[in-house]
Amino acid sequence: MDEWRSRTAADLGRGIGDGTIDPVELAEAFLDAAVAHEAGTRIYARFTAERALAEAGAARDRARLGLRRGLLDGVPISWKDLFDTAGVATEAGSRLLEGRVPERDALVLEAATLGGSVCLGKTHMTELAFSGLGLNPMTATPPNVTDPALVPGGSSSGAATSVAFGLAAAGIGSDTGGSVRVPSAWNNLVGLKTTAGRIPLDGVVPLAARFDTIGPLCRSVEDAAEVLALIEGGKPADLRGASLAGQRVAVLETIALDDLRDQPGYAFETAVSRLAAAGAKVERIQVPAVAEALASASMLFPGEAYGTWGKVIEASPEKMHPPIRDRFRLGADVTAEAFVAGWQALDRLRAAYLQATAGFDAVLLPTTPILPPDAARLESDPDYFRTENLLALRNTRIGNLMGLCALTLPTGTDCCGLMLMAAPGREERLLRTGRAAEAALG
Repeated sequence: MDEWRSRTAADLGRGIGDGTIDPVELAEAFLDAAVAHEAGTRIYARFTAERALAEAGAARDRARLGLRRGLLDGVPISWKDLFDTAGVATEAGSRLLEGRVPERDALVLEAATLGGSVCLGKTHMTELAFSGLGLNPMTATPPNVTDPALVPGGSSSGAATSVAFGLAAAGIGSDTGGSVRVPSAWNNLVGLKTTAGRIPLDGVVPLAARFDTIGPLCRSVEDAAEVLALIEGGKPADLRGASLAGQRVAVLETIALDDLRDQPGYAFETAVSRLAAAGAKVERIQVPAVAEALASASMLFPGEAYGTWGKVIEASPEKMHPPIRDRFRLGADVTAEAFVAGWQALDRLRAAYLQATAGFDAVLLPTTPILPPDAARLESDPDYFRTENLLALRNTRIGNLMGLCALTLPTGTDCCGLMLMAAPGREERLLRTGRAAEAALG
């Protein structure tokens, strides 16, 4: 049963389908491993064992009757602690929301449950999802899978590490500025940021609703396609025959390659070379709209985040880790006039970006320009926290600002991801390109 925990979610689903894996035994294997793991309580905020076993039992009955609802029927999944679960605390990694117990599941969890998935529990995260590092001294900081002294990336830190440590077959996270892709890259996983508005946010604790998105963290592109279909009640992308031959891909040089640390830079260029060797036509481009959009990020993200949470924060500011609290407060002085003008400008920049990249199947860039920093130094050095957090999120925020869908893939170099971005609503095409790139990267 231990080997089950290193298999992809899709492989586990096939095992349930052919009768070689019992869903109840599978759920028990993941739950037992998570409870016994030395970092289990730093990864999971709370388990939903009774629910998981009931759902697994129902999945076993369906499998025996030949009535499975999909490939992931009976597969155990973790949920970031900002997705409402009926009768179970959902606190978004914050002491400000301690004891918050919703009455019903988030719509996305309802859809996944209807599809037959098994809810293992709620995973730790950055406070209110407002940091890309994954450090949370107020509740828990999960360990990075490559080195426990390093941060795991955030804000979906527990979602990523639950998969990386073999304590869930897949994790569901949210991505406002990189919160699915950064922890996926830093834990050698696949992570998909969906287009804003594609998956409903009802029952999801917000950060900045106009940027908030939902996406899977998993072991393969196939898993990402299957989980996407699961959480929106649709059909998975057809990945059969995916090839890079004849695909046009662009390397984004505007800002995305600036200040690259040595290892991420080497991993990125090696990955691009492998894609070219597999038949992709690679071009290098400049897109000035990206620089202009990033300049507005310091106003738009904190402006909406503080507008959402300012009163709650100021009622009990001592309940927050100071660097996170201070990041929210950057939005305190954003005027309505500046915010509206900023969004009007961003809409124009999005149109310019889409025009500049319209002929490409994907735009490539390093998922993050840095490696995961040391957790202890981040906790003791606020200036270091600020600079590393901004760098960690710099490249991923491009996808959120431009309103794109984006996919990060492991490059084969620890903690270094290759990001592919595509136009809004093009997830299925992006996943096909990603599947071919995954094969080329080995």
